[in-house]
Amino acid sequence: MIFMASKTPTPAPVAPRTRPKEADDGGDVVLERRTQKTKPPQMYQVVMLNDDYTPMEFVVVVIQEFFNKDRETATQIMLKIHLDGKAICGVYSRDVAATKVDQVQEAARQAGHPLQCVSEPVE
Repeated sequence: MIFMASKTPTPAPVAPRTRPKEADDGGDVVLERRTQKTKPPQMYQVVMLNDDYTPMEFVVVVIQEFFNKDRETATQIMLKIHLDGKAICGVYSRDVAATKVDQVQEAARQAGHPLQCVSEPVE
């Protein structure tokens, strides 16, 4: 099929040209570019709490598995939890800390232990 236009196309409108200014009238404003500095993200510490029912060996295994600590460091953290009532297992960004808390609590729930873990902002 061949289509034919009934009218000849009209050209697109052209914006009127302006002449460049001969002299600077001082009316223009020039902004300086400022480099923006971003703050590092707020960090959160993952704190494990003591209870009288969760076995110490389970706590050591959880610390090793979810916080990537060696056996000796995990044992030291577990003892601090046992003696002081709580201990910091790691410091992470907010999302990572929340994920670690969820992982620990899910593992404890599946094993039938009441182990508690919380995240709190680092001050």
